Amino acid sequence: MTKVKTFLITGVSSGLGQAFAEGALEAGHNVIGTVRNDEAASAFTGLAQGRAHAVLLDVTNFDAIPEGVAKSAREVGPIDVLVNNAGYGHEGVLEESSLEDLQRQFDVNVFGAVAMMKAVLPEMRVRRTGHIINVTSMAGFITMPGITYYCGSKFALEGISEALGKEVKHLGIRVTALAPGQFRTDWAGRSMVRASRKLAEYDAVMDPIRAVRRAKSGNQPGDPARAAQALLKLVEAENPPARLYLGGDALKLVEEKIEAMKVEIAAWESLSRSTSFD
Repeated sequence: MTKVKTFLITGVSSGLGQAFAEGALEAGHNVIGTVRNDEAASAFTGLAQGRAHAVLLDVTNFDAIPEGVAKSAREVGPIDVLVNNAGYGHEGVLEESSLEDLQRQFDVNVFGAVAMMKAVLPEMRVRRTGHIINVTSMAGFITMPGITYYCGSKFALEGISEALGKEVKHLGIRVTALAPGQFRTDWAGRSMVRASRKLAEYDAVMDPIRAVRRAKSGNQPGDPARAAQALLKLVEAENPPARLYLGGDALKLVEEKIEAMKVEIAAWESLSRSTSFD
């Protein structure tokens, strides 16, 4: 029989976060879910009375996170699994996107996730157990024009996840970057922030991208419910991976990039090696 775990999942009101929470609850686990308002809190607790626990918490309110997490752990129990899911996509080429856009993207996708990790680590360290799962993206390894800031934030979270995993492995704590491809959520719809178009020189890049993304929204190949089942298998693994891609599209694009990197490295190998002392 699977041991009942306590999950802390950020951003459970929609998208993958909602699917992850529903999957964990259906499997009999306890779930603490972060929400942004009272209405969302009521909806979430109604999913499973006594096992679905809502906490009003904005991941960009860094000062409120330690006590919010500690209070939840006191009331529900020690956190076995943290799923840093809260995040959003910023669409826009770099030159048309402000530094404030970048700050907000990193506040939510990176700094908020790190603040959550720092809040759960002390207790996990004492208990010598725990699993931190950071929802990144295939865009944390591949890149696509028009979501430069988003790619940057997910690259950052991937690097932090991988390095943290090496820091805490000897403490019995595991860290996994969970990198989805395209899933049927509202990520590319109402959840996406889009920079205003200003420069005609980027029309050839951005116009097709926006058209394709709008057409695909709601028709993406990934099934959130199946992603939730993958998450449950991940947390039961004795030796979970440092990185897990979700979706055939993610695997295809990542493999293509790896092959392209190999070709480029080989082409420039002599120059790379030329910088060492003789």
